[in-house]
Amino acid sequence: MPANLYALGAIALWATLAALGVSLRHIPPFLLTGIGLLTGSLLALPFVLRDQRAWKIPATTLALGVYGLFGFHLLLFIALRHAPPVEANLVNYLWPLFMVVLAPLLLVGVRLRGMHVVAALLGFAGAAVAILGASQSAAGQGGWSWGYLPALGSALIWASYSLLSQRVAAFPTAAIGLFSLVSGLLSLLCHWALEPSVLLSSHDWLLLTLMGLGPLGAAFFLWDKALKGGDARQIGILSYLTPLGSTALLLLVSGRALSWSIGLAALMIMGAAVLGTRAR
Repeated sequence: MPANLYALGAIALWATLAALGVSLRHIPPFLLTGIGLLTGSLLALPFVLRDQRAWKIPATTLALGVYGLFGFHLLLFIALRHAPPVEANLVNYLWPLFMVVLAPLLLVGVRLRGMHVVAALLGFAGAAVAILGASQSAAGQGGWSWGYLPALGSALIWASYSLLSQRVAAFPTAAIGLFSLVSGLLSLLCHWALEPSVLLSSHDWLLLTLMGLGPLGAAFFLWDKALKGGDARQIGILSYLTPLGSTALLLLVSGRALSWSIGLAALMIMGAAVLGTRAR
């Protein structure tokens, strides 16, 4: 169905986010978040110029959008700095699990079926295997780290944002650009107040542009289209496919070898995606 295709497009772009974040980990997190989101907001300009009403949305809807975009990315970039990146990335991708579990609580008329529960638990177990594997491997940089907590927080924020966006009054997809604009400005304000200034290289700007236009830009618009036209439970489980591509890119960027725990976790997450998409 078209909604699942939109979701897959967003998932493909998000698979690059962690690798780009690790490549730019020397940039302070507020600055990284701010530049990326401001760049992504530019994609909405053609729609806004054509119809200025696209950004006329209730303040509560704008607050929800800032909560999702600002909170999710800030916590993710913090997690990638303070925990083993591959494992932290997998913990962050527990958000599809939270979408499945929270859907009956946050959405009216949505029921949690047995297959959804099985798929969600399998995906959760996959992330747990990754963390436990890190604690037993020297490559895991010491096992448990407090950086897993912001990774978990980012997962909760994105899952709740994705579900609650279906409860507010319908808004144009172009409004995602306003969410990004306000979130980006807020991030830069926090950078000015809380972080040291840094000098960015031309390579940094290239990666920031790619991040802004892709996983922090076009992916949001595709995701919004998917959620407005599809089943949140199936889309949430389908998102378990993201860690596969994301983990592969992270291993390449970090130079780490594929461990048994990461391989097993990836297989469990893929199994969760297959089970979840078969649930009706």
